[in-house]
Amino acid sequence: MTSTPASHLPAPQEPTPPAAHDVRCSDLVDWGFAAAAAGRLGPPGPRTSRREVESLVAELRSAGERAVDPVATTARMETPPGTPPALVVDRPGWIRANAASMGAMLGPVLDDVVSRKREADRRRAEQAGRSVPQVGERAQRLGSTITGTEVAGILSWISTKVLGQYDLAPQGTPRLLFVAPNILGAERELEVDPSDFRLWVAMHEETHRVQFTAVPWLREHVIASARSIGAEMMPEPDRMGQRLGEIVAALPGVLRGETDITQVLATPEQRERLAEVTAVMSLLEGHADVVMDEVGPSVIPTVADIRRKFQRRRKGAGNVDKLLRRLLGMEAKMRQYRDGAVFVRSVTEQVGVDGFNRVWTSPETLPLPTEIADPAAWVARVHG
Repeated sequence: MTSTPASHLPAPQEPTPPAAHDVRCSDLVDWGFAAAAAGRLGPPGPRTSRREVESLVAELRSAGERAVDPVATTARMETPPGTPPALVVDRPGWIRANAASMGAMLGPVLDDVVSRKREADRRRAEQAGRSVPQVGERAQRLGSTITGTEVAGILSWISTKVLGQYDLAPQGTPRLLFVAPNILGAERELEVDPSDFRLWVAMHEETHRVQFTAVPWLREHVIASARSIGAEMMPEPDRMGQRLGEIVAALPGVLRGETDITQVLATPEQRERLAEVTAVMSLLEGHADVVMDEVGPSVIPTVADIRRKFQRRRKGAGNVDKLLRRLLGMEAKMRQYRDGAVFVRSVTEQVGVDGFNRVWTSPETLPLPTEIADPAAWVARVHG
């Protein structure tokens, strides 16, 4: 029997993630280059037979379909009909999808930075009585390629960690993604029942799909919030060098785990806004974690074993892995799962599932940062 890397899968069903040359390019980041480079940088997935790859892809597509009814029943949320099926991708496919989404999400923010930089250059030139400096197309392309290379390194590393994702696709069609080689690698590492594990992962990601399709305003709210905080955290063009120096000086503390990367990048006012966004993400991740477990052994017989081993895996990252997680703020994401799940379970115990679902009424009923740690305060504010 021959074996092939599971990172290279059969062509998925249409529509597919964008090709690298279709990904948006801006003056600051060449996202298409980033997608192509990250795809080349990423290590292959676990080796397996072609037959097992085809079986894995088919079962993940089936798991996506089988997760729909249990999640809807458990979450007690109604979604519109006609949802597109899950898209099973390899690591390069996930990279292309996320480069496209990042370009669409951050494009307006980065374009504003470029515009402000040009305006600042114009003012300085006028004050000095000089002509406005012009950045040549070649130099501009070189700059966006260098930045794209940095983005590629990040995307390449993350592409080996993600099991699944509900891609918000700010300028496209949202889609549920399963990263097949990572799921295969995780189930082998954990030594869990493959069919149960695949369905368990599908439950988590399907819950995210339900959140964003059953609550019409939520997707645009999250996208707008992310763009807003991104714009706020971008330094003024004249202060970029100073901010870079501050970040470099603070990195040792981040690497030692003494501070969070967001504490380095943001001002006190920005941290308040960031805390609001983090509270929403904690809600979404915690709710998905709760629903995937609440579905229970009637649908996933080995769910308790999977959860126990998966929690141990989250805590057991190696030293290099932990350093990268700190630098990229991913340890904060791990806390989101934990804190959000505690919030969801506590609120549900107090007011039931339907009472908890009042959280989806409007942006005003989303939990405040202080309420994630104090669920009773949310219940008092929303339920009176």
